Amino acid sequence: MGQQPNDLTPDAGPWHRWGYELRHFREARRLSQQVLARKALIDRSHLGRFERAERPVPRHAAIALDEALDAAGALIRCWGEAERDAPQDGSVLVSRAGTATHGASKRGHGASDPVNLAESTPGQAVSLGDDTETVVVPARIHGRILFVPVPRRVVLASGLAGLAATSIPAAAAATTELADMDSPFEHFAQLRRMMIQTDNLIGPRHVLPALQQHLVSLATRRRAARGNDAVELLALETRYEELAGWFAQDIGDERTAHGHTAKALDASLITGDTDLTAYILGRKAQLAVDTGHPSDALGLAAAARRTARPGSRLEVIAVLHGAHAYAVLGEGAEAHRAYDTALTLLDRAGTDGVWGSWLDTAYISTARARSLAALGDYEQAAADFDTAIAVLPPAYRRDRGVYLARAARAHAGTGNMTLAARIGGQVVGIAAETGSARIFGQLGRLDQTLASAAAEDGVAEFRASLDRIVLHPA
Repeated sequence: MGQQPNDLTPDAGPWHRWGYELRHFREARRLSQQVLARKALIDRSHLGRFERAERPVPRHAAIALDEALDAAGALIRCWGEAERDAPQDGSVLVSRAGTATHGASKRGHGASDPVNLAESTPGQAVSLGDDTETVVVPARIHGRILFVPVPRRVVLASGLAGLAATSIPAAAAATTELADMDSPFEHFAQLRRMMIQTDNLIGPRHVLPALQQHLVSLATRRRAARGNDAVELLALETRYEELAGWFAQDIGDERTAHGHTAKALDASLITGDTDLTAYILGRKAQLAVDTGHPSDALGLAAAARRTARPGSRLEVIAVLHGAHAYAVLGEGAEAHRAYDTALTLLDRAGTDGVWGSWLDTAYISTARARSLAALGDYEQAAADFDTAIAVLPPAYRRDRGVYLARAARAHAGTGNMTLAARIGGQVVGIAAETGSARIFGQLGRLDQTLASAAAEDGVAEFRASLDRIVLHPA
């Protein structure tokens, strides 16, 4: 007969209440602590102490547990309430045995000894359970490369300092007393343009913190404005939210990406700017298909097309997102029909200013190449990617990495493992520089494909170089 779990006391304090909710969701999903700990990549002993409110709960653990339990954000909201309501005098937690735990940096009674991070070296396996500020980074787990929230000091101690560059800044970092500006709209618009340019050179991992800080400042300025100024600043804030969602997606932080994009959609509806709404619906479609929900993407792409002005480039963008969703679903005929429609619409479309100014037949051909690979037509996909890479401007550093990684996978699909490994080796450096989850995701899949061809020229070298730029959790 199994051991009976300890009774919980949700009325004893905010963290007891959070632990109670955690156990409620775990038992409702019929999961043992051991199984849940494995799913959430959290130490089993830590999980038990979270439930009993015997140790502080770091935010990254709350996020991981919410996702593992499919709690739809309930555990994260409860965590926020507990963080807000917990005593601020240091007596944060008290265990059932009456042992006090003081401060978020301390461990509860019976907790394992902390990892000596000062002695960690690059390539050494490290623990993911430490209570510190976290950053989402690529890690090799059970042979796959996944993006997981990891304490920042673990990443720094691993020698992969470049991956520790991003965190979500607190709202308090932005002051409410902003300097006087002749044109706050133009100031923030110029900042946004500069961050877009910088992103493609060095990747979003280094740019996102600055953008989020400016977003807080922009929101503060917008709330203080009235009339047309407030409307213009809200429209710009919407673009900031959408861009933050894109950056967050590109560093592998899907939850933050969904959050920013949802805020952007809400704000666009408030402004009444249908062009903006159509564009963000398209982005939500793109985010849905990239995060494994192609059926949802089809609906969002259809909504984007209904919202877009007929004959606009926004209509073309919506059709493209739907086309790739069809490809991921394996509906090749529908995908090809949609790409043909996109080309026809582009030929008729006028210029929409900022909306889709980058759209041309070469872009659509590259987008189709990605779908061809999803449909298994690797020969044509590889040829189209090679063509796109040859004409890509050097300043598009991150995009070059994405295209090269997709080309490598396509060449691997044709059976040319040596060429795939050689191209993959070129991409590893760009992945390390930019931290792009899109690049890491493609390299991870390439790595799995090449695992069965270890004897081919260059394969071992590629896999070793990839291993050097990802974490290896204990």
